[in-house]
Parts: sequence; structure tokens; C-alpha cells
Amino acid sequence: MSVELEDVPAELRDAVLAALEAAGVRDGHLSVELVDEERIRELNREHRGRDKPTDVLSFPIDGAGEVPGPRELGDVVICPEHTADVVEATVHGVLHLCGYDHEVDDGEMLALQERVMESLRGERREGEA
Repeated sequence: MSVELEDVPAELRDAVLAALEAAGVRDGHLSVELVDEERIRELNREHRGRDKPTDVLSFPIDGAGEVPGPRELGDVVICPEHTADVVEATVHGVLHLCGYDHEVDDGEMLALQERVMESLRGERREGEA
């Protein structure tokens, strides 16, 4: 897997890699940024027409099609103040970058998200033992 993670906070890299692997994405670049309530509200208003803060926004760039060279997957923006679990928000946002959309699928994205979270929880338990 050749994924560029320099624009992802170190504590979220395992979550990004797990989500990409589950989605079958083997290479590319993405960023994850943690922002305050004011910034996420501004982005939500500007890009989704919703004038309120939210937990996570995803901004895909390449889409799921074939592109020459490494893919530019996009950006995930998370507001920790509005999410119960930043790791889960990261997984959620990355799956959106990979082409999943829980608003139109039949539960596939959220089921995949739960499987990724279970695998991450399993890794955490093993690391604690």
C-alpha cells in the first residue's frame, strides 16, 4: 500500500489505513484536519448550504475512477467538539472519500464503518494486553 499520510495527524493514521484497506484503496494522498466549531460551520454553510456546525465533512477530489499516477483522494475535516469519537469520524470521512455514501446506499457504508471500528477496537485491546 502506498498511501501518503504526512497530512494526517499521527493518532489518526491507523484509522485512515484501516478505512482505506476496507474500501480496497491501495494508494493515494489525503489529508485530515481537526478544526474548531466556527470553521466547520463555515465549511458546512459554504459547501452544503447548512448554517450549523457538524462532526465531519469530506471533500473528495479524484472520485473512484481510474486516474494516472497516485490518486488525490481528498480532504476530511473533523470538529472534535461535535463528535463523540474522532477515530470513528475519521473512518466515516475516509469512506466518503472512497466513494461510499450512506445517504443513498442500503446501509453498506455504515456496515463497513462498523466493521472497521470493530477491527480497530480489537487492535487496541491487543495492544493493551
